[in-house]
Amino acid sequence: MYALPVLILFIGLLLEGLNTALSAPQNENVLADALAAVSTDRMLADIRTLSGPEFRGRQAGTEDDLRSATWVAEQFRTSGLSPAAIIDRVTGKGISHLGAAGLMTSVLSAPRIDPDPVLRIGPADGLHATQLGAEYLPILDAPSVDVQAPIFFVGYGTAEDYAGIDAGNAVVLFLRGKPDHATASLSHADKVRLARAHGALAYLTAAGPVLNAYELRRGLTGIPSAFYAQMPMADALPGAWISTPLAAAILAGRDGAQSGRLRELQEHLNSTSTARSVRTDAYALLRWKTTAQDGLLTNALALIPGTGPDTIVVGAHRDHLGRTAGLLFPGADDNASGTAVVLEVSRVLAKSGWRPARTIVFVSFSGEEKDLLGSRLYVSRPPAPLTSTAAMINIDHAGIGNGRLTVGITGLDKQPAQEAGRASGLADKLDLFGFFPGGDHVPFKEAGVPTVTIVSGGVHPHFHQPTDSADTMDPAILRSAAQFALALIWQLAN
Repeated sequence: MYALPVLILFIGLLLEGLNTALSAPQNENVLADALAAVSTDRMLADIRTLSGPEFRGRQAGTEDDLRSATWVAEQFRTSGLSPAAIIDRVTGKGISHLGAAGLMTSVLSAPRIDPDPVLRIGPADGLHATQLGAEYLPILDAPSVDVQAPIFFVGYGTAEDYAGIDAGNAVVLFLRGKPDHATASLSHADKVRLARAHGALAYLTAAGPVLNAYELRRGLTGIPSAFYAQMPMADALPGAWISTPLAAAILAGRDGAQSGRLRELQEHLNSTSTARSVRTDAYALLRWKTTAQDGLLTNALALIPGTGPDTIVVGAHRDHLGRTAGLLFPGADDNASGTAVVLEVSRVLAKSGWRPARTIVFVSFSGEEKDLLGSRLYVSRPPAPLTSTAAMINIDHAGIGNGRLTVGITGLDKQPAQEAGRASGLADKLDLFGFFPGGDHVPFKEAGVPTVTIVSGGVHPHFHQPTDSADTMDPAILRSAAQFALALIWQLAN
């Protein structure tokens, strides 16, 4: 009684297998043609546009970034992708929260420090000016300040570091990161809250002279970088990242006799939990004005429809740090490069005529620099259910490095990445790891979606610096990132 259905099933499977076998060479040819069609010239042109004067650093929440989102959406449209609402294949109803142009928005406040901020350091009767950029950078969302006070060194800024000292009405100086022996997490915002709770008026932070393995691998130097404190302005303290040499000079004393004191203190803090907090001989004067304006956090989305119910999300953050404190941060490597890779891959795949099994959703995120707000917005209001999202691929910092690709994988076997490496001819340039900390893949991972992060390996010397410009890009690295991403999408979307 089961012979006929079984025979029909067998014939169906046989025909399906035959069709797959016949279409495999054709698919391989399409993939080979798509890989060959990747253009570094187009990617470099996109990077020059995004990091150029028109978008002024693309700070999330500003008109500059909104215009860049509209520009990206237009690139998607002219490439033949659809910005239309994704359709729930079960109900047939649109479930997208997107506008007609494929834009997903949310209100966001964008802070900006006025030009000509001031930081002076030295003895109370001999404060001297420090150099913006080389010796200090205000924290991007630091509130307005006009204060002069003595500097207290408080180690890594932990709760234990405040034992035995009165930091009230002082400027505290703490090291970035945490001691080698510490296991509990300690964010920058945590340190600021502790400083505020102990009565500090402002803070300075610096990388210590002793770098850990992760910091060495990242190429961290003593030069300050721009970043957000990631906390509400009402809870924040004014602060600045200062250079390691400047921090060492503060600890060395007025006559500079204790030139190695900062290293000695850091080595002690790394080896024991005993605090070594001290009042220094130096004072700090901090003065600047911060303004904030409400704007839109804007993601731009487009898709290549698939034949099945599942989706693949391919994204890169578009926002950077904008213009603040009189400095422009172009954000070419971070992350006009990743955005250019996403645009190029979407162009090539759209023009190939390929119809994937899974719908591919391309996303240009904003707000990554501000606690991943754009990717968190997507996850909170997904245009397609996260339960049917098979993977999220994130591309960040794809323009500079040592020629290798760092690939972080969570929730997936490494085999698709290895197959993509072979298909793209890049198998010997891949370094495969597990979870890669930081980036727009994190909210997806937290929501249970498997993720792959693609970052160009090696040191990124212009990270969060005004020197992160288009003329520093390496075309070969861009090509590798785009070809590997394309091959990986091909693997996962099939």
